[in-house]
Amino acid sequence: MSRLRRREALWFYLFASPWVIGFVVFLLGPMVASIYFSLTDWDSFTPPKWVGLDNYVRLLTDDPVFWKALWNTFYYAAVSVPLGLVLGLWLANLLNKGIRLRKLFRTLIYLPTLVPLVATAMIFKMVLAPSGPLNDLLGVFGIPGPSWLLEAVWVKPALILLSVWGAGAATVLLLAAMKGIPRELYEAAEVDGASPVRQFWSITVPQLTPIIFFNLIMGLIGAFQVFSQVYILTKGGPDNASQTMVPLLFNEAFSYYHLGYASAISWLLFAVILVFTLIAFRSARRWVFYETEVK
Repeated sequence: MSRLRRREALWFYLFASPWVIGFVVFLLGPMVASIYFSLTDWDSFTPPKWVGLDNYVRLLTDDPVFWKALWNTFYYAAVSVPLGLVLGLWLANLLNKGIRLRKLFRTLIYLPTLVPLVATAMIFKMVLAPSGPLNDLLGVFGIPGPSWLLEAVWVKPALILLSVWGAGAATVLLLAAMKGIPRELYEAAEVDGASPVRQFWSITVPQLTPIIFFNLIMGLIGAFQVFSQVYILTKGGPDNASQTMVPLLFNEAFSYYHLGYASAISWLLFAVILVFTLIAFRSARRWVFYETEVK
């Protein structure tokens, strides 16, 4: 290497070192340590006791709460993620039209994403109370409102409703992508006699598939890691009807001090997220289209 290249390499490593050090110390190091702790019985006060795969065996064969939390997480992800994608696409399509006060509506739709999640959860706790505004609104139409957060049947729909409230971030990304679609494509479709619905499904949606795919991946990861909403609103109740994986992990680690057991839960959750992410990437070959690709 020449003297100039060595100097450039030195500056590169110098500027990259804070991130590298932070990654190794705060992410890679704890991840490696958690693999070891998942094979031990550890309460953070006494030295870890090696138990091998006992934590994983117990999780998969002798812990009904784990399976219930896993099912609740699947249910939440399977409903909230597609619902958020559809709602975001619908809102972006509406805001892309030449309606009056559209700048105001764009601001209002994105505004919930700027509110801290804890504050949003506290607001929804009041809204979903048995005598809260939502049940009062239902009462106007003669519909008896349920106890949203106190009944096992309604607690998961209540959490999904809260997730839909934050669809503004996906909407903004889709709206920005819509603005980048060449107008010539729509003009050519109009000449061919394509209706607005056909233009939407044949031009708009294919052009948006990279952003839809990004929202899908981020939505899946976020749904499988849902924590604050559950912890603040229900703490997993009633009778574990809203218990999900991360709150379960948190309780095992910091309420019962079963840190080895919690580490095993974290790695099983990591495996689940990895599998679904790989499936999404595998399926993307069939429905995600990029401008530079020819299929």
